[in-house]
Amino acid sequence: MMVCPSLAPATDFLGSVLQYVDCQARTIGAQGYQALASPGSTFSLILTGLLTLFVALFGYRMLFGQTPAMRDGVLALVKIGLVLALATGWPAYRTLFYDIALDGPTELASDIGRPAGLPGTSGGLVDRLQLTDRALVQLAIAGTGETAMSTEQRVAAGIAPQPFGGFDPLALGSARVFFLTGAIGALGSVKLIAGLLLALGPFFLAFLLFDGTRGLFEGWLRVLGGAALAALGAAVALGVELALLEPRLADLLARRAVEQPIPGAAVELLVVTLVFAIALLVILVASARVAFGFRLAPLWQLAPARLAGVLRAEETRVRPTVREAGAIAADSRRAAAVADAVAATQRREAGQAAFAAAGPPSARPAARHALARELTVLPPVPIGQSFRRRTRSRVSASAGRRDRGA
Repeated sequence: MMVCPSLAPATDFLGSVLQYVDCQARTIGAQGYQALASPGSTFSLILTGLLTLFVALFGYRMLFGQTPAMRDGVLALVKIGLVLALATGWPAYRTLFYDIALDGPTELASDIGRPAGLPGTSGGLVDRLQLTDRALVQLAIAGTGETAMSTEQRVAAGIAPQPFGGFDPLALGSARVFFLTGAIGALGSVKLIAGLLLALGPFFLAFLLFDGTRGLFEGWLRVLGGAALAALGAAVALGVELALLEPRLADLLARRAVEQPIPGAAVELLVVTLVFAIALLVILVASARVAFGFRLAPLWQLAPARLAGVLRAEETRVRPTVREAGAIAADSRRAAAVADAVAATQRREAGQAAFAAAGPPSARPAARHALARELTVLPPVPIGQSFRRRTRSRVSASAGRRDRGA
C-alpha cells in the first residue's frame, strides 16, 4: 500500500502539493480498484448478481420464443468476457485505463512540447513550476524599486504611476496567487477526478451488461477521457507560461540584484499570470466539451442496428409487391374458372330444355342432331384472346365519300 508523504512546512509549497495530489490520485485509483475487485467484497456480490440477472433475462427471452440471432449471442458472450476481464483483472484494467488516464497525458505532452521547446513538457514540469514560484517570491521580497524614483525620473522614462500607493507589492503577491491557483487547480483537479473514477471503474464496467445502464458506463468513460485530455492541455499551457515567465523573471531578478528599479513589472506579471489562469480554466471547459461529444453507441450497437433496420425495411417494401402480384394472378385465374363454369352450366341447362321440347329420341332425329351440334359446349377462350387484332385499318364512311368524290 502506497503511503503519500505529508506536507512539511519548510518544503517548497507548489512542488509538494502537486506531488502529494499526484500520489493520492494514484493511490486512490489503484487501491480503490483492488479493494472493490477482491473476492468477497461488496462489488463481487453485486457483479455475481448482475451476471445472473443478465443470463436469466437472456434465457427468458428464449423461453418466450424470442430466439436471439447469431450477432446477439456473440455480443452477449463478448460483453460477459469483457466485464469479467476488466472488472476483476488488475493487469488488463491497468493497461487499458489506469496507465492511459494518469501517464498518457504526460507522454503526449512530451511528444507535443519537445519539438516546440516548451520547458517542463519533456519531464520535470513540477520542478520547473517550483523554480518559477521561488523566483516570484524573491521578486516580491526585492520589490520593484520604484519608490526610489522621483516624479521627474518617471516622466522622463515614460513610466505610468501606480494606481494607488502600495500597488506594486499587491500586484506581485496577486501574480503569485494566480500562478499557484492555475497550476495546482488545473493539474490537481484533473488528477483527483481521474483517480476517483479509476477507483469506481468496476461498478461502471458492470453497467456495460444491460442496455438501460450502458449510458452510465459511457458517461464514466467520457469523463475519464475528458480528465486525461484536460491534463494534457494543462501541461502544454503551463509549459507555454513557463517559457514566458522564466526568462522574464531571470532578467528582473538580475536587475534588482544591482539595485536597478523595474517599474511596471508588477502589472505585467499580474496580467500574465491572470491571463494564463483564465486560459487554464478555458482548457478545462473545452476538454469537457470535447469529451461530451464521445458516443459509444455507434461503435457498439448503432451501426449493426441501422444495417439490420435497413434490411428489414427493404424486405418489408419488396415482400408486399410480390404478394400482391401473386394474389392478382390467383384471383384472375379463379374468376376465369368461375365464369367458365357458369357459362357451361347455362349452356347445359339450355340444351336440356331444347331436347325436352324436341320430344322422344325417335321423333325428329335430324332436328335433334342439328340442335345438339349447335349446343355443343365449346372450350373456354383464354382471357385476353376473345377478340382478334384487326389486320386492316378502320375507314369511316365520311372518309370513303371524300375519297370517291375526289
